[in-house]
Amino acid sequence: MENEIIPVEPGQHFRFACSQRVRCFNECCRDLNQSLTPYDVLRLKRGLGMDSGEFLAAYTRQHLGPETGLPVVTLEPAPGPERKCPFVTREGCRVYEDRPASCRTYPLVRLLSRDRATGRMTERYFLMREAHCFGFAEERMQTPEGWIESQGIGPYNEINDLLMGVIAARNRLDPGPLLMGAGRLFYSACYDIDAFRARLRENGGEKEFDVDSAVRNAIECDDTVFLKAVLEWMPTGLFQRTEKMVKKAGAVR
Repeated sequence: MENEIIPVEPGQHFRFACSQRVRCFNECCRDLNQSLTPYDVLRLKRGLGMDSGEFLAAYTRQHLGPETGLPVVTLEPAPGPERKCPFVTREGCRVYEDRPASCRTYPLVRLLSRDRATGRMTERYFLMREAHCFGFAEERMQTPEGWIESQGIGPYNEINDLLMGVIAARNRLDPGPLLMGAGRLFYSACYDIDAFRARLRENGGEKEFDVDSAVRNAIECDDTVFLKAVLEWMPTGLFQRTEKMVKKAGAVR
């Protein structure tokens, strides 16, 4: 079987299962090239009992996305030529309850698109059939909806959709190189959430970042509520502010 990406419609059945019984078990945890979303980082650092800064330093790398220019966080492979996930063991994933969205969603791929005229989001799913995966030979039948429910993907999709809104605002309001420390602020607010919350708690922190009342009210809430408030604030709080500063600077010149 060659690698294939096949559209799958709502309610359409496909055969797939993954367990220690499948002979390719753990193979998909090698040759790692794993991007992490803000909610991935939140769940992993919380499940490991770590501060966000500690987790990022211990397990991730940071680089700039080639299309958005925004910081992207990727998981650092374990040492060795196989580039294994740092959390994989012979028995499976040691952070399984908090595994990233892409691990949960596989063998599905979720494609999210936004209508520029209406702003409406549309999702589609595709089945990624890879030659190394024997899970497709298992007898168990799945549907996209059933797989999403069984793997606990809903909360991940909800918050990842907010991130898509941030990226859309970046492309619309602040194209080109990031200015005014916007990249550092984006990284801190999205990924190093404990450090960002600490700065907001400090005197002048709220004024420094010009956060709205929803973010201020969420500072003492749990991580998930706080992250959602930050991502909902960011399109206007970060990129519109940057756009206004650039226009003002142009007018002064």
